[in-house]
Amino acid sequence: MSDNHKISAVVITKNEGQIIEQFLTQLDFVDQIVLVDSHSQDDTVAKAQKFKNVTVFTRDFDNFSAQKNFGINQAEHPWVLFFDPDEEVVPGLKQEILAAVKQGEKEAYYVRRQLYFMGKKINYSGFQTDWVIRLGRKSACCYNGRLVHETMEVKGSIGKFKTRLPHHTYRSMPEYLAKLDQYSTLQAQMAFEGGKKVGLGQMIWRPWYRFWHQYIIRLGILDGLPGYVLATINAHSVFKRYVKLYLLRRELK
Repeated sequence: MSDNHKISAVVITKNEGQIIEQFLTQLDFVDQIVLVDSHSQDDTVAKAQKFKNVTVFTRDFDNFSAQKNFGINQAEHPWVLFFDPDEEVVPGLKQEILAAVKQGEKEAYYVRRQLYFMGKKINYSGFQTDWVIRLGRKSACCYNGRLVHETMEVKGSIGKFKTRLPHHTYRSMPEYLAKLDQYSTLQAQMAFEGGKKVGLGQMIWRPWYRFWHQYIIRLGILDGLPGYVLATINAHSVFKRYVKLYLLRRELK
């Protein structure tokens, strides 16, 4: 393979021992895997190091953008992949990635994710338009600096893959709630750094709006019980974000 067609995959991990081997096996078509680990307390690193093309870096976690940009800087090849361990790199998507790299017509590519939650395929609930960039040229891509829900900034044209990307974000309810709690903390920190204020009205209105927007407007009701659960726990996450923002601002007084 030409050096111009070689691919580095960037993966950030913490305590992914249950799924890391299966995930890394799916990346058998890349030339290098950069794994940035945030001091996992399980066997994530030990399992990852069994793969010959994996290089492990241990780094304190400050935010998602910083972790991924650090990984990009360690990539040795012109093209970089950005899959998460809870995403499934299916054969059709592999073929599209290899074809895109060979053709080299775009600087980056979107893929549409397919969420699975509580054992059910989620077709609505706001995830109908869940497009994320998962392939890009190292020279043209970097993450935008957001602490959480980071997005890729690309210099140049962006294409789209046709194959859906299965996203198995749910392993257990305690783990999923812990993930949302981390997100709410980082979102509160971003709002605090941006000088955003918070009051009782926002604590009441914002969670209420999130629930009804996701459950009714974005048709979560059509996803059955998992759709209701998703809307409820995401609304609660919004409430926690504003509580945490309130507490951060109170510390200034």
